[in-house]
Amino acid sequence: MKIAVTSASGQLGAAITKALINEIGKENVIAIARTPQKAEHLGVEVRNGDYNNTDELTMALKGIDKVLLVSGMDEPSKRIQQHRNVIEAAKQNGVEKLVYTSIVGDENGTGFNPVVKSNRQTEEDIRHSGLDYVIGRNGIYIEPDLEYIDTYVSEGEIRNCGGEGKVGYTSRPELGFAYAKMLIEDKHNGATYNLIGNLISQQELTNYINSVFGTSLVFNSVSVEDYKNERIKILGEFLGTVIGGIYEGIRNGANEVESHYEKAAGRPHQSPEEMMLSYKNR
Repeated sequence: MKIAVTSASGQLGAAITKALINEIGKENVIAIARTPQKAEHLGVEVRNGDYNNTDELTMALKGIDKVLLVSGMDEPSKRIQQHRNVIEAAKQNGVEKLVYTSIVGDENGTGFNPVVKSNRQTEEDIRHSGLDYVIGRNGIYIEPDLEYIDTYVSEGEIRNCGGEGKVGYTSRPELGFAYAKMLIEDKHNGATYNLIGNLISQQELTNYINSVFGTSLVFNSVSVEDYKNERIKILGEFLGTVIGGIYEGIRNGANEVESHYEKAAGRPHQSPEEMMLSYKNR
């Protein structure tokens, strides 16, 4: 059995590749990357594959039994066709199964909804592809908050518009483990899973960070409009609107969904504290 992971040079793709190596051995895992040298550190065969290049994708998926499609990072209007290129290349090569990394979130009402809508379209494209499939809807990564701790400490606070909304934070290693199982175990075929951890508020996130990292941060809840304007000023119109939309979604309850992580992975999701300790001790 040969399993290919697209976008393997990225952080999520690399985490899934490493988890697959642990499960089935590096000789059975193929890394696909737009820039192959960036995935060479994974120690597996690396093939060139750009989501925009149908010829490359067709060559990259030759002899592949199952494909993990990591959702692209391009703007939503381009990603749908990019993902269709992977689906078509998989069909042309007789790939048996396609697993897709989608996302939890609301399709309407925030600056993040174009991203969610594009993912939902790819989900539909996969369901109608004729291939066996599994769809994972990822929760919000906890790593960006942990990578940002020095900034939080310098500002003395975690500041966003999440309010009292709750979110099931996950991590790339946790997702990597679940996706490896979803790829290997055909009992998951046809399922759509919410891959999230325990639901916590922004205040609880702040408390966990203080406990694990010995900080003294406070959570400052601001209005949606103020937070969006702050993010746009720092990150630019597109990314600032998206980040503002993510936290507006948290505030509105868009992330308060049932978790299917244990069903997908065969074990419970790590707690927020466990994820933070794993990150701290990595």
